[in-house]
Amino acid sequence: MSRIDDSAPFQPVRIALLTVSDTRTPGTDRSGDTLAERIEGAGHVLADRAIVRDERAAIASRLRAWVADPGIDVVISTGGTGLTGRDVTVEAHRDVYEKEIEAFGTIFAMVSYRSIGTSAVQSRATGGVANGTYLFALPGSPGACRDAWDEILALQLDSRHRPCNFVEIMPRLSEGQTEGRTEGRTEGLSEGRAG
Repeated sequence: MSRIDDSAPFQPVRIALLTVSDTRTPGTDRSGDTLAERIEGAGHVLADRAIVRDERAAIASRLRAWVADPGIDVVISTGGTGLTGRDVTVEAHRDVYEKEIEAFGTIFAMVSYRSIGTSAVQSRATGGVANGTYLFALPGSPGACRDAWDEILALQLDSRHRPCNFVEIMPRLSEGQTEGRTEGRTEGLSEGRAG
């Protein structure tokens, strides 16, 4: 059963936060603020934060820059996961992914369904891995960001979560890659967490 092992140490991770929007500014970014508060409230490090327009190349460029930064373990984006012509965040994420975490979108849909019913079908939330970094694309509403963080990411990014979590396999994400970025990635992770 899913649980937090209070006898294990908590390992903070470094998270970059991207808001994708043609209209939001730092003063009106409620979804970004929702995630930033939760990231820091959980004891993680908000390593960087940015806003980019709904442009596939610009989104992918920002994701690639963060994925190349050894000081960032996780990238979370909010916005642009819907069905309109301007919603290109999912495509930009997939331009960067080496592996997709297919179950993330499935679990997010289940969580969303409890909150908004069949309207959950309109979200294309996604997760993946690139260069040893986790990436997650969430919808642009504060409620969706709350649901994704509280019900999925807060648990999977907690090194104490059992039976398993994303943090414990972080040092192994680049295994077998000749140019994988492993230095800096394992800094501070407790011994034996590589599973």
